Amino acid sequence: MDFRGASAEAVAALTEELKTVVSASPEAAAKTADTLFEVSQTFRSEAALRRFVTDVSVPTEAKTGLVAEVFGGKVDATGLGVVESAVKRRWTRAGDLSDAVERLSEIAAVRGAGDEANRLADELFAVQQAVQETPELRDALSDPTRTTSDKAALVDDLLGGKALPSTVALTKQALAGTYRTASSALGEYQKVAAAVAGEGTAVVRVAAPLSEADTTRLAAALAQKYGRKVHLNVVVDPAVVGGIKVSIGDDVIDGTVSSRLDGAQRALAG
Repeated sequence: MDFRGASAEAVAALTEELKTVVSASPEAAAKTADTLFEVSQTFRSEAALRRFVTDVSVPTEAKTGLVAEVFGGKVDATGLGVVESAVKRRWTRAGDLSDAVERLSEIAAVRGAGDEANRLADELFAVQQAVQETPELRDALSDPTRTTSDKAALVDDLLGGKALPSTVALTKQALAGTYRTASSALGEYQKVAAAVAGEGTAVVRVAAPLSEADTTRLAAALAQKYGRKVHLNVVVDPAVVGGIKVSIGDDVIDGTVSSRLDGAQRALAG
């Protein structure tokens, strides 16, 4: 989700507001996440409602009054307060409101993990890897003939009692279709989790599992290079052929044997 101009300013302000209102407990954050996601989907499907609450010519009182009428008594009061604050703000595009409220739901879900943010990031990465590497699972979650509730039940069967509630909730949220695929949604959620924790995220590909000492040294080296803590998602990949390959944002640090051989071959060919 890419926000510009007034929308970017609105999202930044709402993110700070959300941080304050969900600080009471992880449980409160989780309830607020559910509300914000439900409202985002309503805004997305109800074009007339979305246009009304983003129309700069409509008085603020009319916007918040309609939001209270539509959602009042049906959703979490804290989440409703955030939505009312959202419709008071200016948006570059009407569709940005739906995206912004959904992004806020993702942030609230991450905060719902409380002190287990690192575990949440690890679980989201593990689920993404499972979806990418298991064609049967990927097809089941993307099958347009299956209902969303059916897919959600599949997620419960796979993760229920094994993963954090926030992981389960975000995995179900990934099925909504806002992002191109469930896998890409899970990737975005990892970035949100890292941002909430004030960290970067790196995918580390190695031929064999890293020792705890190696993991610590690598994390420290990346933190020094990028000026902030970096959460490592380690993938054991036989194709690496020794060494290590690190991807962080648009940067790729390739220290694999195959990369060095490719470089040597190019030098010889030149």
